Amino acid sequence: MSRFMDTLIASARHDVGARARGLTTGEPHEPRRRTWSEVHEQARCIAGALRRQEGTPAVGSGDAVAVLAADPGSIAPAVQAVWLSGGSVTMLHQPTQRTDLTHWARDTLRTLRMIGARLVLLGPPFDGLADVLDEHGIEYRNLSELADSVAVLEAPVETAETDTALLQLTSGSVAEPKAVRITHGNLDSNARAMVERAGLDAEHDVVVSWLPLFHDMGMVGCLAVPMFLGMEAVKVTPADFLERSMLWPELISRYGGTVTAAPNFAYAIVGRRMARADDGAFDLSTLRFALNGAEPIDPAAVRTFVDAGARFGLSPGSMVCAFGMAESTLAVSFPPPGRGVEVDTVDPDELERRRRAEPIGQEPTGQESDGARSFALLGSALPGLEVEVVDDSGRRLGRREVGRLRIRGAAVTPGYLTVDGPLSARDEQGWLETGDEGYLVDEQVVICGRRKDVIIMGGRNVYPVDIERTACEVEGVRAGNAAAVRLDAGSRRERFAVVVESRLAGDEEAEQALGKRVASRVFEVIGLRPSTVVVLRPGTLPKTPSGKLRRAATAELITTG
Repeated sequence: MSRFMDTLIASARHDVGARARGLTTGEPHEPRRRTWSEVHEQARCIAGALRRQEGTPAVGSGDAVAVLAADPGSIAPAVQAVWLSGGSVTMLHQPTQRTDLTHWARDTLRTLRMIGARLVLLGPPFDGLADVLDEHGIEYRNLSELADSVAVLEAPVETAETDTALLQLTSGSVAEPKAVRITHGNLDSNARAMVERAGLDAEHDVVVSWLPLFHDMGMVGCLAVPMFLGMEAVKVTPADFLERSMLWPELISRYGGTVTAAPNFAYAIVGRRMARADDGAFDLSTLRFALNGAEPIDPAAVRTFVDAGARFGLSPGSMVCAFGMAESTLAVSFPPPGRGVEVDTVDPDELERRRRAEPIGQEPTGQESDGARSFALLGSALPGLEVEVVDDSGRRLGRREVGRLRIRGAAVTPGYLTVDGPLSARDEQGWLETGDEGYLVDEQVVICGRRKDVIIMGGRNVYPVDIERTACEVEGVRAGNAAAVRLDAGSRRERFAVVVESRLAGDEEAEQALGKRVASRVFEVIGLRPSTVVVLRPGTLPKTPSGKLRRAATAELITTG
């Protein structure tokens, strides 16, 4: 049996009695708590049914099983059941109210063929999609029916460290799917490294999360790790958060949450709203580890959250800025808790022209001045992982030299599944190219931006995130909803456009005025003028299922639309 499964099963069997830890779901309307032992027993029932399917082949060792559900209370035992059966789990991208179900079914069928899925486990709130699956001949089982099974799996199927545990669909177009293959060994290594670096304690820690379980930070960090460790967890859905974002600090207050995680935009939103909340509305004094990852970290947004939370007992040292990716199972680096946000402020000319991150000092507030660039320090590589920076020839670069980031270690995936077949992820020495540009400072990782998105103009290498943050400072632009995209990439006339969302969209005069303000502000701070500023209605910017900007799709949208 793999080490990961051995530990998970041992944690479930240990969680009995009055002090047993468990999983709470259903907040805020119908909270329900089950101990990890109870989750495990339900998983054994589901696994028993999966191993004895009627009318379809039984799930066995090495089989890929897809899950389409949003309710964490249904997903937790289902995922564990697949692992107990010897299979791997793929969380499918979920349709929204605006999704064309015909297109979704076509793309989903392509994904299922790519991973060789035997079955889809269907649960709330997607039970109504059974007819769509039937129409396309996709085998499925309803999770509510499986949970009532009387067939209990007596013993788990043996799993090796090299067996696949997760097939994590990558961000991007669902029409061109790609899945990261995470083995049991990968999962075990990264889980143990995160537990060590974060100092997670099953006896005392409580994780509170709303992150989607089809994303690696939600699935691995906020479900698999608590399940593995036997740690108390409170889990709601992204829809709950989007409906009422202040539910997040409310749940931390109610359950004494000590650990949480979210992308940068969520901290920015909640920080602004907490600043307007009444005294005593929340108690964040228990929170000791608030991980910020999954998208570029804006020090100013982080500061908004930390400053607003101070009134409710939040320790400034609780914020932890991280670097992670599905290819490393989840986490690559983050600092130990308690240090808070550390910012590196560098000379923009040295960064853009000489590819060096020369420090220029910073104001006590950490605010940028005179066009300086500030980046969050993301800690050193977790145990079992290495990070290095190289140039385009593969030569290892020194301290503060900007280049290509690559990673190596036990948590790094061996490869991908694609529609054209398996694809190796690592070179002969085991290194995986992350696709990011960055540098190292005293072994701490700094991310400047994605290599494919860098805008090259007049000998300068400009990172879109700097332009986007500047655009979002302009009144009328929706916070966190601006994209800077390359035009005529690779040509001598390379240009860039700025695309923003605004409620002013549709009013031609207001759009023009906003575009002028954005262009002026970008020129003032960055020293380059966009060739055009496009104003879109809210919710129009192309994003991945996990909410990241799709800059290539944005460029295509404005050049073809």
